[in-house]
Order: sequence, then structure tokens, then C-alpha cells
Amino acid sequence: MNPYILATLMFGLGLGTTITFASSHWLLAWMGLEMNTLAIIPLMAQLHHPRAVEATTKYFLTQATAAAMLLFAGTTNAWLTGQWDIQQMNHPFPTTLITLALALKIGLAPVHSWLPEVLQGLDLTTGLILSTWQKLAPFALLLQIYPTNSTLLIVLGLTSTLVGGWGGLNQTQLRKILAYSSIAHLGWMILILQFSPSLTLLALLMYMIMTSSTFLVFKLNKATNINALAISWTKTPALTSLTPLVLLSLGGLPPLTGFMPKWLILQELTKQDLAATATLAAMTALLSLYFYLRLSYAMTLTMSPNNLSGITPWRLPSLQLTMPLAISTTTTLLLLPLTPAVTAILMP
Repeated sequence: MNPYILATLMFGLGLGTTITFASSHWLLAWMGLEMNTLAIIPLMAQLHHPRAVEATTKYFLTQATAAAMLLFAGTTNAWLTGQWDIQQMNHPFPTTLITLALALKIGLAPVHSWLPEVLQGLDLTTGLILSTWQKLAPFALLLQIYPTNSTLLIVLGLTSTLVGGWGGLNQTQLRKILAYSSIAHLGWMILILQFSPSLTLLALLMYMIMTSSTFLVFKLNKATNINALAISWTKTPALTSLTPLVLLSLGGLPPLTGFMPKWLILQELTKQDLAATATLAAMTALLSLYFYLRLSYAMTLTMSPNNLSGITPWRLPSLQLTMPLAISTTTTLLLLPLTPAVTAILMP
């Protein structure tokens, strides 16, 4: 892609998110989300592969549907209450509708089925943008409207953690596994949103760091399915020994970074007398942990397949920058000791 066009599209992505962050009016927030969608669509379709074009079309249709729902809910709120202000969502009907529209935008279960299909059709770089940056603007709106329908949020959260764990069990494609992992993590964030918005932000930040390092590892190894991971030890032995730790951090095992948000969320849910919800969420985390363990096992404890369907690729030197990978991997593994400082900042 022409670097000028690429720079324009990246600027559009940043501007769309920033407009949504800064807006207090529903029309402006909607405009920011639309800019975001329109800026990422050429990036998704740049491969000119039928699968990429199909993924782009699916993404466009779901995002357009969510944006239309958002606009309808904003208009309905203005009609019922006379307010266009994002923080003045007093009527339950538009609030519920907007929560569902934003759930569709980020891919929460039960409106999640577009996300694995779309992510599977993209290259790893665009997939990384879709899994991290594209979640920021909808979450900024969710945090501002502060949804009051607690049952809806708990149902969305638990369904997402369950679907995210269950859906990834039978997958062999890494991008689909990462899509289901994304759905599960978003479920955790939505569960705690009404009780502690700062914890939602913490979970989102940790998810973005861990997902970035996972995508960058797969990009360096040019791996898109589980079989391709088995030959990574010949290409990058040091990275291959660290990657299982990154994956287990994504699964939320102590003493890695990924344990911190899960620990604090379970603690907060228990404080709110939702012990059953906390137990269910913790059980669904075990499902996700299983497929991360599968990836770790394939990467470090199996030999590469030598049949024709798994021919060893050429080991050409990678042109990818390794500094972002080094920084994200380090933070993915080593932030747990900062938990006391984080709790002091978030819950003074």
C-alpha cells in the first residue's frame, strides 16, 4: 500500500477514536465511530484475497448495523428526555439499546459471531488493530453512559466468557483462537463495568498489552495455524521458550500479568455479593486456559510435522521491528508485582 494512503488511513483511525473520546454529544460520538470503521476497511481489504474481501464486507455490515442502532437509540433518547448528552442517559430503553449496539460493535456474545470470521480473513497486523485499537472508542462510550441495567451486563459478561472459552476449544486457526480469547476477555470487562469502571479500564489495558505481544509473536513466526507453531523453535528458540508464558498470561495464570485483572475482578464481584457469578466466571476461565495450554504444548513439546502438508518454510530473516515485541512481552510477563500500586491508584 502507498505510504501516503497508509498514513492517511492511520490518521483517520486515530482521529475517529479521539473524536469519540472527546465527544459529549451522541451525533459526534457516532461520527467518530463511523470514521473509525471507514478508515480500517481499506486496511482490511488491501490483500485483494477473496477471504479478505469477504471479511471486510462482514465487518462493514455488522458495524453499519451497530452504528444505525446507536443513532436510533440516541435519537430516541433525545425524543424521550430532550437530551443529546452522552452522560444524560436516564431512560432505560435507549440505554439498553445503546449497550447492545456497543456490544455488537466490540463483539460481545451473543452478538459475537462476526468476530472470529472477520479476524480469520485478515492478516495479523490488521487483526491486531481490530483486536486492540478498535475496542477503545466503544469502551469509552460504555464507560460514559454507565449502564444501569445490571442484569443485562452480567448476562452479556457471563455469556461472553462462556462462549469465548467454549468456542476456542476446537479451533486450529490461531486468528480464530485469538478472536474467541478476545470475546472471553471482553466478557470479564463487561462483568465488572457497573461496579468498578476503573477495573474495566485496567482489564482493557492488560488485554491490549497481552494481545499485542501474542499477535507480534505469531507475526514474527509467520504462523497462522497450530502446526506452524511446532516449527518455530528452529527459527526463534529464545522467543519460543517465552511464548508459552505469554499465552499463559493471556489465560490469567499467576505469577504473570494476566492474573492481576482477573484477581481484582473476582475480588470485586465477591464484595458485591455476587459469589455465584464470580465462581462461574472463574470456571469459564479454565476453558480458555485449556486452549492456551494446547498452543503452548504444540509450540514447545512437539516436533514439527515433516509430511507434505507441513513442509518447513524458508527461514528468511524477518524484517519486523523487534522492540515493540520485546516491550509488550516484558510487560505481559512481569507486571503482577505492581498490583498493590495499581489498587492504591484505582481504589483510593
